[in-house]
Amino acid sequence: MTLGKISCSLKVLAPAGHKNPKSHTETALKGAIQLGIGYAVGNLSSKPDRDVLMQDFSVVESVFLPSEGSNLTPAHHFPDFRLKTYAPLAFRYFRELFGIKPDDYLYSICNEPLIELSNPGASSSWFYLTSDDEFIIKTVQPKEAEFLQKLLPGYYMNLNQNPRTLLPKFYGLYCIQCGGITVRVVIMNNVLPRAMKMHYKYDLKGSSYKRRASRKERAKSSPTFKDLDFQDMHEGLVFDPDTYSALMKTLQRDCRVLESFKIMDYSLLLGIHVLDRKPLSRGSRCDSRRGQKVLYSTALESIQGNVKDPEPVADDDTLGGIPAKHKDESLLIFLGIIDILQSYRFVKKVEHSWKALVHDGDTVSVHRPSFYADRFLKFMGTTVFKKSHPLRGASSKRKKNSLYAKSVSQEILSPLKERKEEKKAQSMDNLDGNCKLFLLFMFVLLGALLDSFADGVEDRRASSSTIALDDPLPPLSRSQSDSELDVYLVSHVISIAESYWVL
Repeated sequence: MTLGKISCSLKVLAPAGHKNPKSHTETALKGAIQLGIGYAVGNLSSKPDRDVLMQDFSVVESVFLPSEGSNLTPAHHFPDFRLKTYAPLAFRYFRELFGIKPDDYLYSICNEPLIELSNPGASSSWFYLTSDDEFIIKTVQPKEAEFLQKLLPGYYMNLNQNPRTLLPKFYGLYCIQCGGITVRVVIMNNVLPRAMKMHYKYDLKGSSYKRRASRKERAKSSPTFKDLDFQDMHEGLVFDPDTYSALMKTLQRDCRVLESFKIMDYSLLLGIHVLDRKPLSRGSRCDSRRGQKVLYSTALESIQGNVKDPEPVADDDTLGGIPAKHKDESLLIFLGIIDILQSYRFVKKVEHSWKALVHDGDTVSVHRPSFYADRFLKFMGTTVFKKSHPLRGASSKRKKNSLYAKSVSQEILSPLKERKEEKKAQSMDNLDGNCKLFLLFMFVLLGALLDSFADGVEDRRASSSTIALDDPLPPLSRSQSDSELDVYLVSHVISIAESYWVL
């Protein structure tokens, strides 16, 4: 697809005659995103293939696209904008790894207007879907874009070892400055196909504190529920033993990867289609899915099959859903891990400690990565996903023995757990109200100091350059200064708290 064709296909998005300024800006921004990505991918095709080098992960390419066009850029009907492309060679390798051809990638993103999706989460991100249902375009915060670029070398290594994963598959990272607005967008795989009616959608973390959908979310035509809602509405999704083992093995492997990167607060996006209720709703995606562009992109492919097999799994009418049961209902399950760009930095540690003062620290979402991964896997493996029991036979005796051993271990551990909980409750009761208020005040004050410090750093960075992202992102050595700041602040909090205890 040539740049001329891209520009022509985007004329339908030209912001002409819009009365609403917000709509005008959003339309121009979506058009700039499509045109910019089309230019970046088309320009990259002229560069020869070669191995990815370490320095490729920190490259940032910048180009200005005036509306009248230039010797290098096409004319367009949007305001002038600047495009920045992060690690273009590295992301080209990722797309090739998943069998995405440049023409198919351009056609998916640039041929038709993007479809805006609602955001069920607490973030302010915008979500757009390509018309063929293949790709999600999500806006990310500056710190998330910075973290993703630092993550790329490890992400590269993990995908080389195992392309079959439930982790997000990133295909590109861009920054667009258009009409006074700067947005950073990441291109990812789409987990939930539009052509398949999702009777239930869940965002699951394995925690319980404030993990219930709000009234506003429940009022939507297709709400996204949370952990406590799942426990109220389902008794667990049952898989055959092989599928259950493959699913849990994939989740365990992915969680250990995230733990190694000190990532937490991620979720499992879960879509459930009930086969017994209605016939499959046919949409535009079904036909495009038969000519699937992306390898390992469906839920079934992500957990099963030989990694070295280059052919996609035939998914016919199931669109790659995983078969499961709930009571007497036959289901198709669609799932993927999302929101992995949150690292356990000092601000997150303070957030956990502050919430733990008022609530049980083990029930809040934000937690250290190792605990978060273990809690996440336990919730998925025991509450959400369950293994179907074999027919009664020779294995019944072994099953009775295992159940007996389990009950014995529970009898042994439960008193210990009860004593631990009683001791914890007693220690909390011994803290007087003034102490709790003091500690709460200290953590709030510390959070405010951190915010002020972060804002000062951002202001100094912004003042040092006319455009914040003209230069590559800062080197990894910056984490050392963050660690020193953490130690400094922690030591002051401890010293103040100790002096209070003495008084």
